[in-house]
Amino acid sequence: MTDYGLAPDQQIDTTKPHPARMYDFYLNGKDHYEVDAEAAGKVLSVYPTVKLNATINRGFIHRATRWLAAEAGIRQFLDIGTGIPTEPNLHQVAQSVAPDARVVYTDNDPIVLAYAQALLRGTPEGRTAYVQADVRDPRRIMSATELNETLDLSEPIALSVNALFHFIPEEEKPYEIVAELMGALAPGSYLMLTHSTADFHAEKWQKVIAVYKESGISFTTRSRSEVEAFFDGLELVEPGVSEPHDWKPGPGDRPDEIRSADINMWAGVARKP
Repeated sequence: MTDYGLAPDQQIDTTKPHPARMYDFYLNGKDHYEVDAEAAGKVLSVYPTVKLNATINRGFIHRATRWLAAEAGIRQFLDIGTGIPTEPNLHQVAQSVAPDARVVYTDNDPIVLAYAQALLRGTPEGRTAYVQADVRDPRRIMSATELNETLDLSEPIALSVNALFHFIPEEEKPYEIVAELMGALAPGSYLMLTHSTADFHAEKWQKVIAVYKESGISFTTRSRSEVEAFFDGLELVEPGVSEPHDWKPGPGDRPDEIRSADINMWAGVARKP
């Protein structure tokens, strides 16, 4: 074992940026490295509202999770592309509504594994677990012992894949990955997804994508219709695929000054019939 208690094959690469650590920077976190801050700073220079984007995305996740627990009666959650723990984490939101809710987190960044204990502090009634795996290998995720000891695949599960699939290019078959994951879940399960788009500001996103590419990170924006395609075969929850701040907002959830060009994301929740 070496730094952070990680095995040699799970060491944190501090020589190049990682999306989870850049996202931590956008959320004003402290769990990133200089290389991540430098790349995120370049994104900030061409996309000044990227931090607002990250905050609005988190707000959607919290509202959608509360809705799934309170209104849809979901008691099991699978969060893929978890990122570095940021309170309130998904299990804290779900268990604030349903103390017996069970949550499995998955990510492929060793730094998330290093902080995973923060994700395992749930209510006495509920359970949380962590799986070190990549979304590109859905079979590894769904067959993981930690997942199958925590979740009951014969009962509905909410699959959360937020701000994740814009890092999966077409050649890696993102739609097939989502279909395989949802195919493993019981009827009555839900898909919760957010995705970056260039629908509102194409020129800006050309610059953002260039920064990520320069950092060795693949980034693919998708149009509203392309994001809707992730929900094919599912029943979209009102208001359908929308801007994240417009998905069932409560008081104070949608500041008047927000413009589409500031956020550049689509969000949606859908039920598996």
